[in-house]
Amino acid sequence: MKNPKKSAASVFLSVEKDQSLSLCKLTYSAEEKRRMVREKDVCWEYAEKLDGNKVRCKFCQRVLNGGISRLKHHLSRLPSKGVNPCSKVRDDVTDRVRTIIASKEEVKETSSGKKQKLVEVKSPGNVSASKALMSFDTPTPIQKVFPNVTPMVPPPLNNQENAERNIALFFFENKLDFSIARSSSYQLMIDAIAKCGPGFIGPSAETLKTTWLERVKSEMSLQSKDIEKEWSTTGCTIIADTWTDNKSRALINFLVSSPSRTFFHKSVDASAYFKNTKCLADLFDSVIQDFGPENVVQIIMDSSFNYTGVANHILQNYATIFVSPCASQCLNLILEEFSKVDWVNRCILQAQTISKFIYNNASMLDLMKKFTGSQELIRTGITKSVSNFLSLQSMLKQRSRLKHMFNSPEYCTNSSYGNKTQSISCISIVEDNDFWRAVEESVAISEPFLKVLREVSGGKPSVGFIYELMTRAKESIRTYYIMDENKCKTFLDIVDRKWRDQLHSPLHAAAAFLNPGIQYNPEIKFLTSIKEDFFKVLEKLLPMPEMRRDITSQIFTFTKATGMFGCSLAMEARDVVSPGLWWEQYGDSAPVLQRVAIRILSQVCSSFTFERHWSAFQQIHSEKRNKIDRETLNDLVYINYNLKLARQTRTKTLEADPIQFDDIDMTSEWVEESDNPSPTQWLDRFGSALDGSDLNTRQFNAAIFGSNDHIFGL
Repeated sequence: MKNPKKSAASVFLSVEKDQSLSLCKLTYSAEEKRRMVREKDVCWEYAEKLDGNKVRCKFCQRVLNGGISRLKHHLSRLPSKGVNPCSKVRDDVTDRVRTIIASKEEVKETSSGKKQKLVEVKSPGNVSASKALMSFDTPTPIQKVFPNVTPMVPPPLNNQENAERNIALFFFENKLDFSIARSSSYQLMIDAIAKCGPGFIGPSAETLKTTWLERVKSEMSLQSKDIEKEWSTTGCTIIADTWTDNKSRALINFLVSSPSRTFFHKSVDASAYFKNTKCLADLFDSVIQDFGPENVVQIIMDSSFNYTGVANHILQNYATIFVSPCASQCLNLILEEFSKVDWVNRCILQAQTISKFIYNNASMLDLMKKFTGSQELIRTGITKSVSNFLSLQSMLKQRSRLKHMFNSPEYCTNSSYGNKTQSISCISIVEDNDFWRAVEESVAISEPFLKVLREVSGGKPSVGFIYELMTRAKESIRTYYIMDENKCKTFLDIVDRKWRDQLHSPLHAAAAFLNPGIQYNPEIKFLTSIKEDFFKVLEKLLPMPEMRRDITSQIFTFTKATGMFGCSLAMEARDVVSPGLWWEQYGDSAPVLQRVAIRILSQVCSSFTFERHWSAFQQIHSEKRNKIDRETLNDLVYINYNLKLARQTRTKTLEADPIQFDDIDMTSEWVEESDNPSPTQWLDRFGSALDGSDLNTRQFNAAIFGSNDHIFGL
């Protein structure tokens, strides 16, 4: 019989030798498997393979060196390995890629942990320990190449956690935007389901598409009919909201607005005749007939139209209808011209240097949030120009905190960004007093016009205030630049030019004259031109002599505050209630003028108050759709748009800013370090024609549905 000790040593050496040989034999196979795994990587669907080790991102078309690994970091938008983040990748793709990267990191950590354990246990002079390791802890060669990750068993959940988990899974699986959870209907839906108790079965896709679609549409139509009843007293405004691009596409959305609320009417594809005045005139004729010419006080359209031709047609054929420009569009153009002034533009670019440096570095962003109390440094507005001035305002408020941050030990001792060229530039800008003076000036000249924009973009009747608000905004510039005539003239010339060419309307002047808060203000003296416009409006709305027989004495009664106009209640309510409501309550002493005043003062003066999901409207007008799909999608968009408008009406609060979005646009010029920013990065329909959709559509269509998914599954 052989020596047991010798036999054990021989067996150990033999096994170790065999395993070493086995590992060598499998080395080539493992490399081959890694290559096969890379080629089958799910992320290849987002890239195009080029020669060598290069790939092209299908979202932004950027060419990357380093293969699929670099592409993943590009799509994840995480600051790593010097890879520029993709500016156009969908959020759902980013989340998916981040999950893939995280899972691979976990596998690496597990593998390295096992190797460390092997080194610690396998020590010289302890053969029995080595044998135990061979028997139980040593991974096989296959496991070394593809280590197993033990699945984590989730702890048991209570009813609340289980419900939240299932809701979260529903969002993740169906690529739903997280902001949906802020919707008022979201909690209403949950409450309604809870009342049904266990066993509730939701409506099927077919039931939603047929039964409930028709029922909800009928409910919307009934609500619209109820609102129409007030038009005989208040009149209404037709809003023609336009979207165009550089591919000759033109979509027009028609909405109707009155004091109670605004309704979406229909969407029209006018691409074939957008430059044809006759065809556009026929289109507007049909819409006016839908609402009744006797109910329409004005039509608001923006400069995208063949404005002069269509306006002349309406004015010639409808004696009592006014055509007015969009006040929001004019105000945005004023702010846009402000931002083009040399020193203002330089100030914006310097501020963007700071914001880009902070928002493109995760640790820098965390540090900024620490010093600002988790507040954002920049703001996203409804247009590019609005975003610029809102961000300057925000940065001015954080001036002391920014200076403190850039001089803090946490910043100065961090080598990851403390010595970068961009960091040095930011410190130079933050410490530059001339820069902060320019920021202060930019905020001072823009804030009065942002205030006007807020007033006219809130969706409420504001035609009675636009004249006074613009006058006060101009006066603010005169006061601020009382010692600098040249700068004062520069900015006032911009305002006057835009007001004269685009915003001034006789209806605005008449509304100012009839507004009791302005009429009875001793500090305000009406110019002759305002009175002339007021009389022109009266002649238009009261075309027959017998209709205005007593109008002169009624105007006198109003301006002198006699009769009911002079009672204590009327005097106390002048600046408290809306002008239209004031006339309805206290205008009985001048019945003809009362009827005219209510119709004028009940109108909005801006079309720029509503969300725009133009991708949905593009799908309605797609030639590839059959008639049934188009009708269904038309109904869905009608319901969706009107539900959002109704929600805006219900949730108007003093805290809500109608010209600012809640979330930061991470593709804006204040964040993205792209040399050639896409024109579709901004919800800025006031610039040149857009090659794509607006900001809301980009978030709505890409983040929620995915770029290739059809809206509503149609």
